[in-house]
Amino acid sequence: MLILASASPRRAELLTQLQVPFKQISIDLDESVRSGEEPRDYVVRLARAKAEAGWRQAGHVDPVLGSDTAVVCQNKILGKPQDQADFKRMFALLSGAHHQVMTAVALRSDRGLQHRLVLTDVSFKVVTPEEMEWYWQSGEPQDKAGGYGIQGLAGRFVTRIQGSYSAVVGLPLYETAELLKEQHLL
Repeated sequence: MLILASASPRRAELLTQLQVPFKQISIDLDESVRSGEEPRDYVVRLARAKAEAGWRQAGHVDPVLGSDTAVVCQNKILGKPQDQADFKRMFALLSGAHHQVMTAVALRSDRGLQHRLVLTDVSFKVVTPEEMEWYWQSGEPQDKAGGYGIQGLAGRFVTRIQGSYSAVVGLPLYETAELLKEQHLL
């Protein structure tokens, strides 16, 4: 059975769409950005590390899927907001601008470790201070990379997306399916 090395309900919901049986495990990993690390290297490193950690935790038997997503604006990774001030700082960068969402997915099995990186361009409308306050008070931004979830209330701020919607949510379905097919799991 496939193991999803993530406690994210959003990733689990997306993986369900591929109709492959799986179970979820939580992985505790240091997700700090290393000095001088490029955003794309960061998400690939974390996705691979999650898959490897899950592989060890599962006893090197079942294949393990790991994934990581970063919101990148002006080549800076926007993590989960620490507090409301941090959220407003991030949203000021995103407001009326284009940014990139980078999602890596990795699959570890007895056939080795493979990954895919997906880059999606997202554009936001100009978000007013009142909208930022309203969105923060909704509670949605607190646990999301870049302070927003495209699949939720923040969808109203998105004017354009070029690339994979599911990757922005947290798991690129096409690339995940391709990895699973290569390993004869789908």
